[in-house]
Amino acid sequence: MRPALIGDIGGTNARLALVAPGEVTPHDIINLPCADYPGVIEAVQDYLNRVGATGDNAPQEACLAFACPVHAERVKMTNNHWDFLKSDVQQQLNLSLFKVINDFTAQALGVPHVAASDLVEVQPGKSQGHATRLVIGPGTGLGVAGVFPGQHAWIPLPTEGGHVTFAPTDDTERAILDIFKQRRTRISVERILCGQGLLELYQAYCTLEGMEPRFTSPAEVTTAANQGDSLATAALLRFLKILGDVCGDATLTMGARGGVYLCGGILPRLLEWLPKSDLRAAFVNKGRMGTYNADIPIWVVTAPWTGLLGAAEALHNEEVF
Repeated sequence: MRPALIGDIGGTNARLALVAPGEVTPHDIINLPCADYPGVIEAVQDYLNRVGATGDNAPQEACLAFACPVHAERVKMTNNHWDFLKSDVQQQLNLSLFKVINDFTAQALGVPHVAASDLVEVQPGKSQGHATRLVIGPGTGLGVAGVFPGQHAWIPLPTEGGHVTFAPTDDTERAILDIFKQRRTRISVERILCGQGLLELYQAYCTLEGMEPRFTSPAEVTTAANQGDSLATAALLRFLKILGDVCGDATLTMGARGGVYLCGGILPRLLEWLPKSDLRAAFVNKGRMGTYNADIPIWVVTAPWTGLLGAAEALHNEEVF
């Protein structure tokens, strides 16, 4: 039988792969720069040529995950120039089945298929089997989703939880919020818990200390923290503490007794900072509900292909349309 096409496509790169019928493990994974192609059709055609999946070997089924809203017939990428109609892609690629899902829905559906060796424990706890799992991850933005074990398949719970209002919990955060509000009237948690947010946190600390910022990118802030810079360190630790606050709130909202899975590209690079941070303390600092959160396990997902696993899961998952 022919393999199916799966993909996890962001603003910069399109990660494409094939998967055997009934399997979720991807093979022939290639990362293609989106800027090199006019659109998704051309990128997929180039990929299929590269891996020899053409003619009688061409996929007839595909599931592609995109980092943008995907509910309408027209899909317009948020952070690149790709803009297409789902029906055009299906016709041009001669697909009998074509599913389009959100990239964080793919992350959520991929989490149940991640190997234990690709999970780094942040907080020990007892995961309940028949309960929602929270999947959350800072990256270009803040993705928040859930996944629930249905009777016949994993059920994704898409949300826009990254856009809830940031709620400061101490005087420093109130001062930081005032600085952020000099640029915008409303501050969501995503404004802080993303790559750009880490940079702006650092800049806010500089403002509080009356110093000129020395660093101009999130990577520079992280490097500086690793080298002992005090303001970069303060910003990074505050970032992780606020992440703990937000994860704790989302856990209560979702009833995520199945565990919390921290995804995305940022946190695997900060593993050594997690034990030094107040992420766990903030996660359980929920008043009367502190004991509820204290028993829930938290992991960082270090698997490199979680989105592809989720796209493969979605392909024949009748809960995913």
